[in-house]
Amino acid sequence: MNDRIRDVYVVDAVRTPVGKYGGALAAVRPDDLAAHVLRELVARSPELDPARIDDVVLGNANGAGEENRNVARMAVLLAGLPVTVPGATVNRLCASGLEAVVQGYRAIALGDASVVVAGGVESMSRAPWVLPKPERGYPAGDQRMYSTTLGWRMTNPAMPPEWTVSLGEGAERIADRHGIGRAEQDAFALASHRKAARAWREGGYDAEVVPLPGVALARDESIRDTTSAEALAALKPVFRTDGKGTVTAGNSSPLNDGAAALLLCDEEGLRATGREPLARVRATAVTGIEPDLYGLGPVRAVRRVLEKAGRGFGDLTHVELNEAFAAQALGCLVEWPDLDPSLVNQRGGALAVGHPLGCSGARLAGAVAHQLAAAGSGVGLAALCIGVGQGQAMVLER
Repeated sequence: MNDRIRDVYVVDAVRTPVGKYGGALAAVRPDDLAAHVLRELVARSPELDPARIDDVVLGNANGAGEENRNVARMAVLLAGLPVTVPGATVNRLCASGLEAVVQGYRAIALGDASVVVAGGVESMSRAPWVLPKPERGYPAGDQRMYSTTLGWRMTNPAMPPEWTVSLGEGAERIADRHGIGRAEQDAFALASHRKAARAWREGGYDAEVVPLPGVALARDESIRDTTSAEALAALKPVFRTDGKGTVTAGNSSPLNDGAAALLLCDEEGLRATGREPLARVRATAVTGIEPDLYGLGPVRAVRRVLEKAGRGFGDLTHVELNEAFAAQALGCLVEWPDLDPSLVNQRGGALAVGHPLGCSGARLAGAVAHQLAAAGSGVGLAALCIGVGQGQAMVLER
């Protein structure tokens, strides 16, 4: 019987460059994206026998196409890992990648595993269209086709209509609630692009990004170095077209493709890698909120995880908050008055880097771990809002 909770270390973290919808990664299957980061992650710890990996857990929000239901197991086999290494796929929509890291952390903390690879993958470019299965053969009427790329599909009519609004309309409601105007959203988006472009120029992502062989993509594809306040202001609102909308394509995260993976170990597994860890996982939390206000999901999750970690906003040194929409991220910041906003997404956020759904949570956790390692010490936070009204957060320390 396990008589203590074990410390869990992030030994390494890698990710692909994030591709834009229909862009450089659109020809790469999601299982191949996932296999690539597994292969690269393991190769970076040559002293670790891959057969020692107790499990591979990957987040994926789609699962309807080439992921083949359990993309984690597919990736294990495609990566050439021993067939004895198992794999499980988890889905918490936008936070699926972080959920995978949480599950790996729990398995190690409780002594069920010593070495776990956790991460996430999404190819929104290759997400298929699906048809409902007829209740009987040869239906006489037309059949509706649904896109699995993003958002609601085959919605249960029992769901209250105010809960099933689009993600963009949910962002508009947060903007209404907190009085967040169009100019403020555009300024936040512009800053995200500028920070991300600067981070790439200065080598801020060099330690974690592993480009795919044969793919002409060396950095995140959605970053717009030359965008301006004037260019963003010229875009029309997408979700409210009555002249009162504020959410545009420019202050919303794009559709993307990408994969990320982290190597998690206890002390015994850490010794087997022969490496110094990037960071240690301190606490995790997940909470729920009204589905149409999903963007504020991180608010309570972050408060709860900080309480569990015995930390406050003033202790944080690095914060990665997923930018699903500028209005959504700004709404969270309004509700965290004690958080220094200059700590948030110091290398740019999803508005620029991109948001490949199942990958993003793992990307954020890995980014925090690398930033803590580069700084030498600190307290980091990764947090995401989640469609249908949830929030998830993790505290890491070094």
